[in-house]
Amino acid sequence: MAGQGRLSLEAALELATLAGGAAMRYFRRDIAVERKGDGSPVTVADREAEQLAREWITKRFPGDAILGEEFGEAKGTTGRTWLLDPVDGTRTFIHGVPLWGSLVAVVENDVVLAGAAAFPGVGETIVAAPGEGCWHNGVRCRVSTVSQLSAATVLTTDEHGFLDPAGRRGWERLAGSATTVRTWGDCYGYLLVGTGRAEVMVDARLNSWDSACLVPIIGEAGGVLTDLEGRRSWNLASAIASNAALATEVRKCF
Repeated sequence: MAGQGRLSLEAALELATLAGGAAMRYFRRDIAVERKGDGSPVTVADREAEQLAREWITKRFPGDAILGEEFGEAKGTTGRTWLLDPVDGTRTFIHGVPLWGSLVAVVENDVVLAGAAAFPGVGETIVAAPGEGCWHNGVRCRVSTVSQLSAATVLTTDEHGFLDPAGRRGWERLAGSATTVRTWGDCYGYLLVGTGRAEVMVDARLNSWDSACLVPIIGEAGGVLTDLEGRRSWNLASAIASNAALATEVRKCF
């Protein structure tokens, strides 16, 4: 298992770095922004990065399934699925803010074998696999040990994203209890939790290609990842990532 975990970890990191590099070629360039059916933005950077990632997977792991944000699902025969979000934080990307990332996860039989995220705009990577630890720029990392919510830094992508009244009230309780509240969001918020620079990251809405890589990243860093109702899965529609010391208190807010 350790050997398989190490191989999966290295592959996920290589692929996330590759996709991030492809997207980076368009960062802070004058590129067209289109709107998808759900109203969210997409650019040539998203599409080219995902296409390059798909070609990489097909060449090295033929028969593996692929599920990506931009091009949907390609069926496989091996039981493994790669999940891709080539530019998580496209709104951030198109405004020239470097807190976006390229996300990769590989899942087999509902177990996330590895998850990785590359942040080329700020020169950071994070990767983890079960039993292999969580690694930030090649150095083992851990969540913080802050145990009082009144001393915590709490993050979200968009506080206006809590459309459900219960979720909105939960967010307001959480934010009102913290010492620092910021929208250093999208995947960068989870990087900050996993490396101990923030205590809590909350998202009201996610997709599987956003959440899958976070399962080993947050877990192997010593944190806790659930949805807003406290359920654990790699396929989350919402998320709370926190250090272990605050996990119970944070989830009571919701």
